[in-house]
Amino acid sequence: MSRKLKTTILLASAGVLIFSLAGGITGVRASNDGAYRQLEVYSEVLSRVRSEYVEEPNLPAVTDGALHGLLESLDSNSSYLNPVQYKEYKAHKSSAKGDIGAAVSKRFGYASIVSVLPGGPADKAGLQDTDILEAIESKSTREMSLAEIRGLLSGEPGSTITFSVVRARRAEPQKVVITRELITVPPAQEKLLEDGIGEVRIDALSKGKSQEVATKIKALQKAGMKKLILDLRDCAEGDESEGIATANLLLNHGTITYLQGQKYPREAFNADPSKAITSVPLVVLVNKGTAGAAELVAAAVLDNARGDVVGDKTFGDGSVQKLIELDDGSALILSIAKYYSPQGKAIQDTAVTPNVVVADTSDDVPVPDEDENAVPAEIEKKTPPEHDDQLQKAIQVLKSRQG
Repeated sequence: MSRKLKTTILLASAGVLIFSLAGGITGVRASNDGAYRQLEVYSEVLSRVRSEYVEEPNLPAVTDGALHGLLESLDSNSSYLNPVQYKEYKAHKSSAKGDIGAAVSKRFGYASIVSVLPGGPADKAGLQDTDILEAIESKSTREMSLAEIRGLLSGEPGSTITFSVVRARRAEPQKVVITRELITVPPAQEKLLEDGIGEVRIDALSKGKSQEVATKIKALQKAGMKKLILDLRDCAEGDESEGIATANLLLNHGTITYLQGQKYPREAFNADPSKAITSVPLVVLVNKGTAGAAELVAAAVLDNARGDVVGDKTFGDGSVQKLIELDDGSALILSIAKYYSPQGKAIQDTAVTPNVVVADTSDDVPVPDEDENAVPAEIEKKTPPEHDDQLQKAIQVLKSRQG
């Protein structure tokens, strides 16, 4: 097959894909005028690039970039993987055992740390939430899909991975080398504070965590707990089903969350009264590192007026993805439904804003330095603040509530 023919087929395939995503190929021209116009614009842009760019472009790379941008413009969880990337993605999914112990998403086009698991490799290396991973193994994360980024984070235990990390605004990138490990989620921690206030801390809502939380709450109640703080700060990993089950421990009625998409019928998750284990006054602690399943818990508590949510606005992540394999060996990872709060807000779009806001004391979200000649420096580990203002505010709020 000639190079010209390959290019023609590639461009035609890309055009059909974009057209399909924009509205689908149907026999009703009137309902697809917008899609036709967008396809015409895309074709004209490609034509101009081929004929007028300063040098002969690498059209397969241009098309890959266009498809990458198309999917990422929908949401950070949607990805396009070309045949090579998809092959590597599947290999990592089936064989990789180690990881760095951090939840990662994308902000400002770059990979961003949402939270780190206490005691994990990322934590030991000094990474923290809001750090931006400007590059992984010297490749800019701006050029990678989230699926590709997450695939690179996993690997054989004992293997290393190198990052360029941006933390302070407009600062030079900092070099971080992390050794992957088998990841163990820390157990939920409970303790009895002053005035009969119990605290349960959760680092990740992994499988079985809701039952572990139930055990901790029951133990605190036996020890005389009259009020409860559920600490979900920097809890970004886990399964939405565990978030729903955890919320049900605290709610004896009402909607916890619901799923809905363009072609995904509404699926509501309602509280089962038989699964609720406590009705004591409640505060849920959250911050910008609270994401996914943990956000479902916070939103359910807030919207059902079950208790207070204290802290900073959460990250905003809650959707279901579908993997779609294409004939050329590439693949789409496409969000097909979003989780909504009981009052109808898409958590991925709006996150959860506490009714009692206490801002994080960490630095502003960083912006990558555009200086290509910047030399990575060693990362600086931050010292945690001496006073936990968010926890103290949660205690204050509960003291004002009648038991």
